[in-house]
Amino acid sequence: MNISGRIYAALADISGLSLFINVRESPVLANLRTLLEDMAGDRDDSPVFEEAVGALDIIQDWAAFTGSFILCQRDYSFYLTVAWLALTDDNPYTQAAERAETLPPVLAAMAKADLARLGRIADFDIRGLGFYIADILRKNGLEQNALSVEEESRVFWAASRPAPAARGPGALSCDAGVLLRIFPEDGNWALAMPAIGDYLRTFGAGLLGQFDSFYWTFPQAAEGTGGAPVFPWYPAPGLPSGGAPAFLSYALRPVLNPDPVTLDDLCGYEDQRNVVIANTLQFLEGRAANNLLLYGDRGTGKSATVKAVCREFANQGLKLLETGKADLSDLPVILGLLAARSQKFVLFIDDLSFETTDDSFRSLKALLEGGIEARPSNVVVYATSNRRHLVKERTADRPATAEAAHAAASGDVRAFDTMQEQFSLSDRFGLTVVFIAPGQEEYLAIAEHIAIKRGVLSPAAGEESEERRVFRENALRWERWFNGRSPRTAVQYVDWLTSSHPAGTIPEAPGFARKAPLPGAGAELSAAGSTPAAAGPAAGSSPGTAGAVGSSGTPGGKSGVRLLKFPWE
Repeated sequence: MNISGRIYAALADISGLSLFINVRESPVLANLRTLLEDMAGDRDDSPVFEEAVGALDIIQDWAAFTGSFILCQRDYSFYLTVAWLALTDDNPYTQAAERAETLPPVLAAMAKADLARLGRIADFDIRGLGFYIADILRKNGLEQNALSVEEESRVFWAASRPAPAARGPGALSCDAGVLLRIFPEDGNWALAMPAIGDYLRTFGAGLLGQFDSFYWTFPQAAEGTGGAPVFPWYPAPGLPSGGAPAFLSYALRPVLNPDPVTLDDLCGYEDQRNVVIANTLQFLEGRAANNLLLYGDRGTGKSATVKAVCREFANQGLKLLETGKADLSDLPVILGLLAARSQKFVLFIDDLSFETTDDSFRSLKALLEGGIEARPSNVVVYATSNRRHLVKERTADRPATAEAAHAAASGDVRAFDTMQEQFSLSDRFGLTVVFIAPGQEEYLAIAEHIAIKRGVLSPAAGEESEERRVFRENALRWERWFNGRSPRTAVQYVDWLTSSHPAGTIPEAPGFARKAPLPGAGAELSAAGSTPAAAGPAAGSSPGTAGAVGSSGTPGGKSGVRLLKFPWE
């Protein structure tokens, strides 16, 4: 078939898409369709080209097509771009395939026809089209433009075909390797329906299949999304279609730049982390799993643990949906949306606490246990909090000693009603995982682990090495001056080192010289001709132990006291 015939055939395939309408209207195929429609007037037996369509129109159409191709922001060939559009489309066929439903005959026939069309479109000879356009431009004396179109068409057609690779945690589900396994080149895409169904059942249709992490938007915020993709609402099976518009203002928003923390990044708290991992594996395997409350001191890695565990199991279709306390009243809508999908969801509520037992408090209680509607089997709740019982407790809420004695003797439990209401929420989490502030050695081990991963500290640094000794002493000075011992403080300390000097070195700052080797609590540093200023210690720390030294070098000296400076300042 000559190029003219291929143009008409491609136009027919694009126009004939019935289920994959979103793919047809995507910028790439919409602009290709416009280009082909303008080109269709140029037949081999027609008069000279300029009588059919102007060369400048062709240049404009080609630029729009190639520009939309680049804006996909994926290092894909045209073939893989069409495959990605097909696999991530949200339509009645992909939704039914995700739920492993038996397709009605009409829907199955339409899906097969559309997939066959998409396969032919993906195999369209973009390079041949580019060279054909170049010939047209040369007829009009546009040699430089013709050369540019030829080069662009070569690049778009000859994009790399990477070998299938394992999907990295948190990456897009449909990488090039996955696409090539599902849609083999030069094949009939209608034959790929079983592989498409397997993929969609694991990762989900539409945006759900593209991202691992989402957050719930406020209803009023869903209308103006700032260009970010929005996961549309589809009513759960059995919900009257007339009820759908009431939910259209609600949306899941994908997290475009998720926190990259992984399990390998975490150090310490192995027992706590193993509890979360074991519970998550039970959940993924379809066994009974508990809602989790991760409670403890600030900065101990509660949120990081949840994100790292969910990232680890994203390859198994686990999705993380974060919602705030203000959104808890939307829980019935959220659960209705998630229950209709085949994936597993961790509903993540970070830094959960209540000043009073308000409506959102009771909504969460009903979700965890006790409401008229059961929690969907594909949803589990993970929450973090610095409060053991989640609700602010006041002395006035607790019964006085005399009241408690009277209650015990008389059986009157009303004195304990307020406490029972407060405890009832935290008790509905099946497991409470406690994170406490680390001891000194655990804090130092965490800091060293992070520093080694960042390249700040050499893995070969021995116990007695100067490099490791200075690193540890400065880590202790950092936690005393700032936020106390915690994994978060260790990260902040290593962040400072990473941004202050090249990896692997801890230099002296210009203008300062160490008077003597570092003693146990630090070293006295002198400025060239001046006394350096320093910020005071954080609340709760002791300047005497944090590094205040006297002129004689004795900690806490009263004469000529000045604050210790870090070597890198």
